[in-house]
Amino acid sequence: MNELRACIVSGVFLLAALLGAAPPVHAQDASRATPPPGKVLVFVFRSDRQPVAAQVPVLVNLVRIGDLANGTFAVATVNPGRTFLRIGEQAVAVFTLEAAANRSYFVRVEAVSSVRPVRTEVRLVNEVDGRRALAQSRLLGAAPAAIGAAPRAQPPAPVAAPPPPVAAAPRVQPSPQATAAEPGGDWNFALIATGGAFKLANTNQTVAGLASTFDATSKPAVGIEAEFRHRAGFAVGGEVFYYRNDLAATGLSAKQQVLALMVNGKYYLRVANWFHPFVGVGVGATDAVYSGDLKGTAGGAAFQGMAGMEFRFENVGLLVQYKYLASTTGKSGSDVKVGGSGVLAGVSIAF
Repeated sequence: MNELRACIVSGVFLLAALLGAAPPVHAQDASRATPPPGKVLVFVFRSDRQPVAAQVPVLVNLVRIGDLANGTFAVATVNPGRTFLRIGEQAVAVFTLEAAANRSYFVRVEAVSSVRPVRTEVRLVNEVDGRRALAQSRLLGAAPAAIGAAPRAQPPAPVAAPPPPVAAAPRVQPSPQATAAEPGGDWNFALIATGGAFKLANTNQTVAGLASTFDATSKPAVGIEAEFRHRAGFAVGGEVFYYRNDLAATGLSAKQQVLALMVNGKYYLRVANWFHPFVGVGVGATDAVYSGDLKGTAGGAAFQGMAGMEFRFENVGLLVQYKYLASTTGKSGSDVKVGGSGVLAGVSIAF
């Protein structure tokens, strides 16, 4: 019985000795570990070219996984996504990686010698080099449970801009067409001054029984108009048009001055606020006055047509027009045709 008891005790001590002599396997298992489904493993190992005694704290997504000495490593299980590593204490190195599910990442940390406080260099290595280094390193404690990926920085919620203040409606300056000459604002008044080139239609005529030749070009040829304009485009007004021509008869020299008094009607087509083409007609009378070697006056009816365009800027306008004037003065048998045509330019002022 005593011999049986001694054998049992000896077996227990032998088993205990064998178990105590077995090498630890957790470091080897960790170096060969693969991530759980849908997770990520991050291995951080320290390998100094010139060993430095100081330890280096390592944080993964703000969770401290250990203080690495030379030849040690730590491992963390994280969720996929952006992962932040903070390595060091006074001289901090920050490393970021975009972790994909079901993958392992290997980060090497090297402490730089002869630098205080301890400064580290951090870089990502491939899996072959990483697992080779882990096989020669010692695991630093047990790996913590899954560490959530660092939350992505969300942009600050946009602050709703205060509604813009309601601006008072700008005061609209009345355009020339809207300035009222009578209640209701439908009419306005304008003065127009013109001048340009005008030529007689008939240069060879009989004046006072003498064959005469006119200089076709009138010098000068000027006019002034006053008209009321309606906002719908219609206009009515009066015009005074003056032109002078030289004439020569046998042994004589004289001048013919014509003054035309006309009542006009026009229509302005509003293409734009600043651009107004127009057409018009007029009826009135002319008075021809002769001076020099021939003296006398003669009058007659007059008719005219015109077409042009006006460029308006606020109350001022610039215009150009073609004018045709038909008029015959004097009695039958001694009449003189004083009409002609020409191109005139001018300026208008609206009130």
